[in-house]
Amino acid sequence: MSSATLTELDARYRAACEVASAAGSRAMSWYQQRHQWVAEQNKALQDLVYEAESNVEQLITYLINERFPQDDVFSKMQCDSGSQARFVWVIEPINGTSSFLNGTHNWCITLALLCDDKPVIGVVCDPNHQETFHACRGKGAWVNQRPLRVHSAGQLTQGVLGLGSSSAAQPAAPLLEFIGALLQQGGMFIRSDSGALMCAWSAAGRLIGYYEPCMQPQASLPGIVLMQEAGGQTNYDHQPLQLTQGKPLLLASPAVYPSLNALLAEPLL
Repeated sequence: MSSATLTELDARYRAACEVASAAGSRAMSWYQQRHQWVAEQNKALQDLVYEAESNVEQLITYLINERFPQDDVFSKMQCDSGSQARFVWVIEPINGTSSFLNGTHNWCITLALLCDDKPVIGVVCDPNHQETFHACRGKGAWVNQRPLRVHSAGQLTQGVLGLGSSSAAQPAAPLLEFIGALLQQGGMFIRSDSGALMCAWSAAGRLIGYYEPCMQPQASLPGIVLMQEAGGQTNYDHQPLQLTQGKPLLLASPAVYPSLNALLAEPLL
């Protein structure tokens, strides 16, 4: 990567953390007032989530466009995948909307940056716990100011795996078979509403890894960068990126990745 691009990347890395923090504060204000808002507006909680997502996304897009007007932004609401820009921001204003709806603290804001179609920056902001997980290619992975490293487990029984699922993953049988195989090996798992957060926890060594049969890039890309920079392995390492299509994600510490991959009915790269 050229020195000019490195300078551009550094500026965007700083901006990504700042934008995520601002978006986290905005989302938290909606979250803390959700019941009052519903009562005053006479609307359903689902309406709140839509308006909160729209409002937070508008803020993120505005802040990015203000600083980097030449860059493009991709999200669920802005899904034009035909960008010719060198830098493309991939964002999700609220990952974990069910948790946001029901008052459980397992939601986050995600930002990733692509340079020449490759993920180079990933940020996951968890405003409930005042943690921002962030990574930039070649600069390591961090939570706030603390460096991250993947779990030291050498066996599946030495840690907990994160699992995710969505309505986009059909049929459910392969995931159930994977869970059965994991339990037979003595492994344990947790399921949170936010796959992006579980990816970040994997990079932080809190989980040994994460698997989801079909995960959208807005949620998966930040964790991929975090995991790579924290010393982990992912099945995205050698695969082309498609922004409009979800696909399986497996990321884990290198010592247990082969064991997890072997439990899949169709092993990944």
